[in-house]
Amino acid sequence: MSKFPARMFRWAAIYGVIVLLPLYLTPLPPMGAEVFLGFVGLALVFQAVFWMIGSDPAKYRPLMPIAVAEKLVFGVPCLALWASGYPVNPPVALFACIDLLLGLGFFMAWRTHQQAA
Repeated sequence: MSKFPARMFRWAAIYGVIVLLPLYLTPLPPMGAEVFLGFVGLALVFQAVFWMIGSDPAKYRPLMPIAVAEKLVFGVPCLALWASGYPVNPPVALFACIDLLLGLGFFMAWRTHQQAA
């Protein structure tokens, strides 16, 4: 069986924690701090889900499409706003692109594991 699904989800979880934890140390926005902190917290919870999927892809295969969706709900709206002319900060657009690439990797891991099962 391919090790790709386990590696994909584990590396994504490590990357996510490294990128998200420092956001707790950034200055809070003057409006919507609770939304910002809620986003960061929920995203960190999903890193635990990714780690769990990576620990046993066969057992947690039903969660893989949900992991794909988690990546799409940030990446697609950010890039759609940017494409429509909304002033999305370049670092945010970069992280949206990374999320879309991770979502593609999750989809490929799900399909690879589905075919191997």
